[in-house]
Amino acid sequence: MTSDRLAAIVRDLMVEPHHRVLEIGCGHGVAATYICQQLQTGHLLAIDRSATMIEAARRRNAAFITAGLATFQVGDFETLELGEQRFDRILAVRVRLFHDWPGPARELAERWLAPGGRILAVYDEP
Repeated sequence: MTSDRLAAIVRDLMVEPHHRVLEIGCGHGVAATYICQQLQTGHLLAIDRSATMIEAARRRNAAFITAGLATFQVGDFETLELGEQRFDRILAVRVRLFHDWPGPARELAERWLAPGGRILAVYDEP
């Protein structure tokens, strides 16, 4: 997926500077960069099941981590435990579990959605 395509997807997410954002399956952290560029007082939590991808995303977004705008965590969406955290925006791009949206992934994601929040799930074949 081109970075232009990811930039367009993030624009569709309509992130505001104060939003709390969860990105599921962040990969190399390209979309995370676009999200963090829009945050001022908000925060991004980006997860991926691959430690290799999380490390790449951390390197790419080191300045946002240092600024307190982003956290990158190894985790499996289906078993992730976030306690009482709620998010204004949830993004999943090319996450297999979201292929048959709304399906079971919707219920899993909605447990973390803040009132008035928005989920954007995009699945297109690579």
